[in-house]
Amino acid sequence: MEKISVLAITKNGIDIGRRLKELFPRWEIFAPEKFANQDASISWYSEPTSEKIAELFKNNDGLICLFSLGAVIRLIAPHLRDKKTDPAVIVIDDKINFVISVLSGHIGGANELTEEIAERLQAQAVITTAADVNKTIAVDLVGRSLGWKIDDDSVITRVSAHMVNNEPIGVFQEAGNKRWYKELPKNVTLYSSIDKLEGSGSKANLIISDKIIEDEITAESVIYRPPSLVIGIGLHWDTSKETILEGIEACLKKFKLSSKSIAKLVSIKKSKDIQGLIDAGKEINVPVEYIKREELAGITAPNPSETVRVFEGTASVSEAAAILVSNGKLIVEKQKFPPNLTIAVARIEN
Repeated sequence: MEKISVLAITKNGIDIGRRLKELFPRWEIFAPEKFANQDASISWYSEPTSEKIAELFKNNDGLICLFSLGAVIRLIAPHLRDKKTDPAVIVIDDKINFVISVLSGHIGGANELTEEIAERLQAQAVITTAADVNKTIAVDLVGRSLGWKIDDDSVITRVSAHMVNNEPIGVFQEAGNKRWYKELPKNVTLYSSIDKLEGSGSKANLIISDKIIEDEITAESVIYRPPSLVIGIGLHWDTSKETILEGIEACLKKFKLSSKSIAKLVSIKKSKDIQGLIDAGKEINVPVEYIKREELAGITAPNPSETVRVFEGTASVSEAAAILVSNGKLIVEKQKFPPNLTIAVARIEN
């Protein structure tokens, strides 16, 4: 979390806030002006606490409240929206007996932060989310630290229910880092193919893939998109953003690959960076990397071009760049898009 604030409304709470400030120097501590003294580490406020908490709830990634759980619930209730946008909310009692994860435990990171605070304050962490209590997989957190995206989050609640109720769950993975779990729960089984997953009788599934899967099994599956695709691009100095994005979209559609799994756009390093490529990367929020021609020339690509060698100093740009940066396998050989764009795709092997 980038921005975390602490709200204290009692003298004991302010003392706890000071301790937290020592442990987490970047956090900002807020307390009512009626308790104000010369302590510059505290931001003293004059408005009603109901107004202050509304402001902090809106403008923070995490909010630590140093007063009773009931009071916190009443104060934040009017501002609740959904678990994807609400900040993490944590409550610590006046005697530091308990650190309670109240809101946005998984996606917002409240559970993880609760554990950290409790350990540092030598208090008892209180976490009530079913996946944590049952020591099973938190479906909405799988691969999050690895940059995975969920294709459709509307099925998360349903699949999570099957998970915590200890019903059979199938897992199929064909892309991304395979070290996302330490040990699978007994009700979770890995399968080596979609066909085997389909015939497994699982109540629900976790599918980790960069491919578009057109199958009925996806209705009861959470599909994760790891950043596994490197898009190699050969282009001219004036190739436009629109041309590049249209080429990428056409290529992914033809080979049934997900745009959510694009890790990087890569191309040859020219004397001046291509504006169209810069803009394309910004549009889809994907980093752009440039490779020197000497490095590309050392890569063996399946479709070299003498014409490209004459103009670029290397026989391959799109294929060689994708292979080199991915350190993996080319899964889409060079595709040509007139007048001056080529695209190739390689998969990062984990």
